Amino acid sequence: MFDITTDIVKTLFVNENNLPALEQFMLEYFRSSLENTVNDIMAYELTAFLDYEKYARSDNANCRNGSYSRKIDTKFGSITVKIPRDRLGEFYTSFLPKYKRRDESTEATILSLFEKGLTNSEIAAMIQELCGVKYSRQTISNITDHVIESIDAFKNRTLNDEYAVIYLDGTAMAMRRDTVSKEMVHIALGVRTDGTKEILGYLIAPTESAQAWKELLQDLKERGIERVSLFCTDGLSGMEGAIEEMFPSSNIQRCMVHIQRNIVSSCRVKDRSEITGDFKKVYKAENKEKAKRKLQEFLDKWGAKYPKIKRMLEKSEHLFTFYDYPSCVRSTIYTTNLIEANNKQLKRNFKKREQFPTEQSQEKYLVSEFNKYNEKHMNRVHKGFGRTVRSDWFKEED
Repeated sequence: MFDITTDIVKTLFVNENNLPALEQFMLEYFRSSLENTVNDIMAYELTAFLDYEKYARSDNANCRNGSYSRKIDTKFGSITVKIPRDRLGEFYTSFLPKYKRRDESTEATILSLFEKGLTNSEIAAMIQELCGVKYSRQTISNITDHVIESIDAFKNRTLNDEYAVIYLDGTAMAMRRDTVSKEMVHIALGVRTDGTKEILGYLIAPTESAQAWKELLQDLKERGIERVSLFCTDGLSGMEGAIEEMFPSSNIQRCMVHIQRNIVSSCRVKDRSEITGDFKKVYKAENKEKAKRKLQEFLDKWGAKYPKIKRMLEKSEHLFTFYDYPSCVRSTIYTTNLIEANNKQLKRNFKKREQFPTEQSQEKYLVSEFNKYNEKHMNRVHKGFGRTVRSDWFKEED
């Protein structure tokens, strides 16, 4: 203790930039101390294994046979360990796992940075700054390959047989397949009858299509889902047809907020505020009958001026399904905002990457984000759902 204190004082007096020099000194002190400690422990292990001290006489047929060196990357920097050997090759140190090149804290840091959305290059630069160890982008990629096991676990896990609501939404992300292009990530988020929620599954496809949605829904069925009371969608291409084919007894609700956006984009700027207020009266009405009357009033007022809006609304189906459910959950099920909020977070982190070099790298990112979401919401009851019971979602004859 006296020696290190003396060295610290010397470092502070000798260097002008005292704090950085002290930090570097302490880092090197811990690194060298760790190196010496690891080597001492392994030497003690071999002594215990052979059951005699070094240089002592012994009748044991086995004996020491030198050592070999290996570099291990730690959070304090790279250390060189001397792994002792015995002549018969029977000794294995329990302190240092075979073939290990990095300590677990370094790998955990790399995985944590990856899950926060940093690119492989950014992670490599940060690890070099923090630990004084240089990793290539490929090495970082190899470490994050551990996430592949969680990808398989996520995609193959068994799901509940019943879900009160499943939200479907797609989000585009850039990926390289020879050239860089945006591809659609189809995502399903489910809310159980007890109000807890989880990301159920996903499917990556070059474009959004009825077939892609059908494949995702088929996967959900194969993993255990038998009944879904309500699907909430934004009406993207082929989605509702796929639902009707795969879950014919389920109800469908179109996102009223999406419809409102489409209405606003089809009218003049000076009318947007008024037309938005009028349409909100439709889906904010007390019950389905009043909502239908408000919709007719809306069409009577704006239909002549904006025939495109009138045609769009008259063709739209599944506008008022949410009124068939308890009032405490209606504000959650007339819109897909629940899943859109998650998708926005995905894209917010994704912007740091700009593109994914492979589909596997994209899956590594997606599943790490989905697992964090599911863990966070594992025991959280979504707003309003705690006041419902199973019979609000499924009737006995269903």
